[in-house]
Amino acid sequence: MSCLITTYNSRLMTLCEHRKGKVFICRFSNNWNKCISSILDASGFEAVLRQQKQILIKPNLVEALKPPITTPVELTEALVSYIRERTAGVDIAIGEGTGAAEYDTQYVFNKLGYTRLAEEKSVKLIDLNKEPLVKLTNPKLSRWQEIYLPGILFDSFIISVPVLKAHSLADVTLTMKNMMGAAPPSHYQKGGHWKKSAFHQRMQESILDLNRYRTPDFTILDATIGMKEAHLWGPVCDPHPNIIAAGFDPVAIDAYGAELLKKDWKKVGYIRTAHGELGIAEPLDISEEI
Repeated sequence: MSCLITTYNSRLMTLCEHRKGKVFICRFSNNWNKCISSILDASGFEAVLRQQKQILIKPNLVEALKPPITTPVELTEALVSYIRERTAGVDIAIGEGTGAAEYDTQYVFNKLGYTRLAEEKSVKLIDLNKEPLVKLTNPKLSRWQEIYLPGILFDSFIISVPVLKAHSLADVTLTMKNMMGAAPPSHYQKGGHWKKSAFHQRMQESILDLNRYRTPDFTILDATIGMKEAHLWGPVCDPHPNIIAAGFDPVAIDAYGAELLKKDWKKVGYIRTAHGELGIAEPLDISEEI
């Protein structure tokens, strides 16, 4: 079967034709372990997992604020348990780079239960804001002809674990925007009170170009509640979607998440442009697991 090998990391990231546009979903019933096991088993994730040596779990911990603004530690813990049960010898790390200027990522790990999780499960915590960087260039891109990113992104299989949220500039913040947590403040805090503030300029192009350098290998989207108007404040989705979604195709996941937020993915600039390049937004093949 022919596969599309992405240019940023051909050793790790192979998006095969049969995985494009595929989204696996589970109706959540207050049992993280059951739901995670169900959708990961159905997706064929275990076979891919067994080929990896280093896993980097990337939650959304943009601020030290409780879910649904951030990724629930219970979800991440269920994922760690799944990986441990089905592999031996794989290194697991949880990495994030908070956007808050008032504190560092370790503070967020402490406040949201990730320090406790790391200690109990013997998992490394990594502040992506402080990791050694690599410089990459692509003169064909419109926003980031050169970019600096943590080297660990290119040595790891990345599992993105975002939450379902609307966003005032990006329209939605799902798995592709979740990669902004890896952008180092040393290069992208251009004034303002946010550590990634350079991304506020031409936000749609910024997200797209970032993912052209490195997009997630697999995504687990927490759509159990959802933020329907903004990513840090405001009302939650009513009724709650009560869904966990997963898949290898980041464009499919973001198109599906946009639909849950009642937004047309064709009107979200980065999803529209990524469609057909980094994945498939349409048609989606939705598989519901029990």
